[in-house]
Amino acid sequence: MSTEEEWVQTLSTGPLLAIAAVAVAALLFLIVVLRLHAFLALVAVSLLTAFATGIPSEQVVPTLTGGFGDTLANVALLVGLGAILGRLIEVSGGAQALTDAMIRRFGERRAPLALGVASLIFGFPIFFDAGLVVMLPIVFAVARRLGGGVLRYGLPAAGAFSVMHAFLPPHPGPVAATELLGADMGLVTVTGLLIALPTWYATSYLFGLWVGRRVVLPVPDLLTGGPEAARDEEPPRPGTVIGLLLLPLVMIFANTGLDAARAAGWISGEESWYELARALGSTPIALLVAVLVTSYVLGTRRGRGRGVLEELTDSALGPVCSIILITGAGGMFGAVLRASGIGDALSQSLDELGLPVIVAAFVVASALRVAQGSATVALTTAAGLMQPVVDGGDFSALRLAAVVMALAAGSVIASHVNDSGFWLVGRFMNMDVKTTLKTWTVLQTLIAVTGFALACALYAVA
Repeated sequence: MSTEEEWVQTLSTGPLLAIAAVAVAALLFLIVVLRLHAFLALVAVSLLTAFATGIPSEQVVPTLTGGFGDTLANVALLVGLGAILGRLIEVSGGAQALTDAMIRRFGERRAPLALGVASLIFGFPIFFDAGLVVMLPIVFAVARRLGGGVLRYGLPAAGAFSVMHAFLPPHPGPVAATELLGADMGLVTVTGLLIALPTWYATSYLFGLWVGRRVVLPVPDLLTGGPEAARDEEPPRPGTVIGLLLLPLVMIFANTGLDAARAAGWISGEESWYELARALGSTPIALLVAVLVTSYVLGTRRGRGRGVLEELTDSALGPVCSIILITGAGGMFGAVLRASGIGDALSQSLDELGLPVIVAAFVVASALRVAQGSATVALTTAAGLMQPVVDGGDFSALRLAAVVMALAAGSVIASHVNDSGFWLVGRFMNMDVKTTLKTWTVLQTLIAVTGFALACALYAVA
C-alpha cells in the first residue's frame, strides 16, 4: 500500500473549511492588495494550504506538480493552438474583410449587429483583449462614418468577445473548468454556443443599442493599444475566413455526435473507424488541423515564407504563456483541495445547506470575480473548489456542462476597477469611471445573470 493511501485526514469539517476560507482570503490579498502575480500567488497559497491541512511532507510536491501537470496536459495545447489560429487570421486582414462583408449584407442600419456577429465569429479563437484591440479600429471607423456615438457600435462588439471568452473553449477559463470537472469538451462547446449566442443578443446587442441611444459619446480620434500588425493589402475572402473558423468546430461537433450515437445505441463503438474518428475529432487535434490548414491557406499560399509564419507563431504564444501558467496553478490549487479533504468537507456543507451545485458554482465564481477581477482566475479557482463536490455526485454529461456554464457566468459578473477589461473598454471608448460603471459593469452583470439563468434551465432539463 502506498504512503498516499495510508494517510488519512484527521481534521474535522470546521477546521478544513476555515483553512479553505483563509486560503482564498490570502489568495485575494496577495493578488488584489499586494499586486502579486496570480501565478505566484496560486503556487504559494497551494503550498501553504497543503502544509496547513496536514498533507505529509513527502506528498506535498507530488500533489502540487501532479495537479499542475494534469491541468496543463490539455489546457496548454488548446490555449496555445487557439492563440496561433487567431493570430494568423488577424494578421491576414480577415477581421476587416469579414466585417466589411457583413456590413454590406446587413446594411448600415444594422451595422451594430454586423459588428457584433463578426466579433462573435472572431471571438472563438481570439482572446478578449486581443480581439477587442483588433476590432475597435473597425468599430471606430464605422461609428465615425454612420454617426450615433461609439457605444452603439462598441458595446455589441466588446460584449461579443466577452461572452465567447467566458463560455467557449479554447479560451483558458472554460477549458480549465471543463478539464477540472471532467466534462466533455465537445458538449461544453455546444452548450457554450447555445448559451453565449442568446446571451449576447439579449444583453450586449439589445442593451448596447439601448445604452448607445442614451449615452452618446464621440468617437475617439486615436486607438492606443500598441503597434498594429502589418496586414495583407488583399485580405482573404470572408467565406474563406468563416470556413477556416468552422473547420475545428465541425470536427469537434462530429466527435460529440459520434459519442452521442454510441450512447444511443445507433453504433456499437467497436467498429475499426470509430476510435480513429473520435481521435481526429478531439479538440487538440481539431485545432491543430485548423492551424495547419490556416497556415497554408493564409500563409504559404499567399506568399508568406516559413520565417514569417514562425514569427507569427512566436508572437501568438508569448502573450498567452502567463494565462497558461495561471491556469495550471489553478489546477494545482484544486489538487491540494482534493488531496487535503477540503473538497469533501465543502461538499458535505453544501449538502447540509441544501444549496444546489449549480447555484453554489455561480456564487463561488461570482465572489471570486468581484474580489479579484480576473475572469480566468475566478473561473479556474472556482472550478478547483467545486471539483471535489462534483466528483462526489452523480451528474450526467449535460449537467456537468451546465455547471461549467454556471461557473463561466459567475466569472464575468460585475466588472469593476480591479478588472483589466474594465479599464480596457473604458479607456478605448473614452469613458470616465462613472460612465464605465453605468455601461460596461451593468452589461457584464447582465451577461452573468442571463448566462446563469440559461445554464439553470439546461441543468433542469438534463
